Amino acid sequence: YYHTATLLPNGKVLIAGGQDSSNPTTSAELYDPASGTNGTFSATGPLGTARRLHTATLLPNGKVLLAGGADSGGNPTSSAELYDPASGTFSATGPMGTAHIYHTATLLPNGKVLLAGGLDSGGNPTSSAELYDPASGTFSATGPLGTGRYYHTATLLPNGKVLIAGGYNNGSYLTSAELYDPAAGTFSATGPLGTGRYYHTAT
Repeated sequence: YYHTATLLPNGKVLIAGGQDSSNPTTSAELYDPASGTNGTFSATGPLGTARRLHTATLLPNGKVLLAGGADSGGNPTSSAELYDPASGTFSATGPMGTAHIYHTATLLPNGKVLLAGGLDSGGNPTSSAELYDPASGTFSATGPLGTGRYYHTATLLPNGKVLIAGGYNNGSYLTSAELYDPAAGTFSATGPLGTGRYYHTAT
């Protein structure tokens, strides 16, 4: 549990990381819906770093970016890796400038990935945000958010901006919402929501 599932361009699904009966795991599997009567799972990977509560983002080049999460010690990690469906292997990339858990990852129209908010290595809601550039394999700071938050949502809008909504911060269910503008690299207030919420959905 606390794993990710990512639909690949070849129609298979990458199941990566998460927690087994006791610890974060490096295991990964591919689900092939075309195999057998009801589809079959087969081993792939493994990940270079055990992680749970991470994000997994399909990149335009067909690889999958796995970023952050909790490591084998239960601590937020700044490590990131790429899964290559062609070779079935994971390789290190990044790392992030800030360790993140309970963050969001959003693929932008320019091919970069926005990672926003979450809890940092001190267990505090963070306002930090970063951009991952697949061309260079590096993360760079952007933002920051106006309000540190986790358990929030991040939704790519048709105009290319990203709506960050709700979440949790130090005992409060947030009503605040923000827009990220990739052209400016900044967040600005919008909304707010009528009701504070976290663990919600946004479409």
